[in-house]
Amino acid sequence: MKDLIDALNLSSSDILNAVIAAAIFVLAAVVLDIFLGKVLRRFARLTNTDLDNQLIDVVRRPIFLTVILIGSLVAVSLLKTGDKFHHFADALVYSLITLMWVVLAIKESNMIIEYTLSKVSDATGLQKSMIPLVKNVALIALVALGIYILLSIWKINVTPLLASAGIAGAIIALAAKDTVANFFGGLSIFIDRPFKIGDYIVLDGQERGEVVAIGIRSTRIKTRDDVLITVPNAAIANSKIINESAPVPKFRVRIPIGVAYGSDIDIVQDALLNVAVTNHNVSEAPEPRVRFRAFGESSLDFELLCWVDEPAVRGLTIHELNTAIYKEFDKRGLKIPFPQRDVHISGTSVTDNRQNLQQ
Repeated sequence: MKDLIDALNLSSSDILNAVIAAAIFVLAAVVLDIFLGKVLRRFARLTNTDLDNQLIDVVRRPIFLTVILIGSLVAVSLLKTGDKFHHFADALVYSLITLMWVVLAIKESNMIIEYTLSKVSDATGLQKSMIPLVKNVALIALVALGIYILLSIWKINVTPLLASAGIAGAIIALAAKDTVANFFGGLSIFIDRPFKIGDYIVLDGQERGEVVAIGIRSTRIKTRDDVLITVPNAAIANSKIINESAPVPKFRVRIPIGVAYGSDIDIVQDALLNVAVTNHNVSEAPEPRVRFRAFGESSLDFELLCWVDEPAVRGLTIHELNTAIYKEFDKRGLKIPFPQRDVHISGTSVTDNRQNLQQ
């Protein structure tokens, strides 16, 4: 700045030098504004996004005013007034520039955040909540930075303020640790996307239901009993999540069934497959299949494997398949045995046992 002031000290008249300096800076501001509005904007039209055009429109006026303010500061310096007036003028101009650029940074950060997050594939439904949240975080950070710069410009010692802010921040963090944990849990859901709205999930093998809402603090799950469960995101982040709707919405249903020994296994398999293919909830691909699993203690153990189009109809499909299997087995004469034991008595006859009891 000093070298610039010396270069503009062209005559012996301080007022004339100040006027020349102000005129030069006004001309520079006009040229720079024309460059931004004509040349740079023309290059911005070649891109596939309109974000750069919006950023140029927002930044033009602050740049123009900044050059004018710097010119006024140089003009005041050329007037060779008192040091106190110079310091006051410097602080005032730098404060105006700081306020102007903080407001500009807030506007541009909001535009960039909204554009960036809107381009990110959102499978969680958190995007609507994340955009204003990130905007508010950026706003707080930029305002805090602006206040720090303003205090530094006016030579105010910020060390005690920073120490107090650190202590207050620690107290708030301890008091709101659960809220902070839930916030980061929601952030991890947004980034990792383990499930999305409409998915059927099981948490730690217990709660099962459809995800109906994902918020910053909690996630809501509606069970098959139409009960709405609100789970903190911190708990979800530390839970084992089974997503029955991923990677594809189809869900496999297993129907174990036992038939009596001596049954024709070909007829059993044909009966089970016939039940599966006639059910409207069962998918054609992958095809239903039957597996002979084991020789049980009282039965031959089979298992019918088929896929349904969505996990929501799992319970209904199991009910329909079980009902149809029972009717189909009854029609074909296939017996579903109950657990039984054959007891064999050896060594003495029943008559000898009765005589021993009478004695």
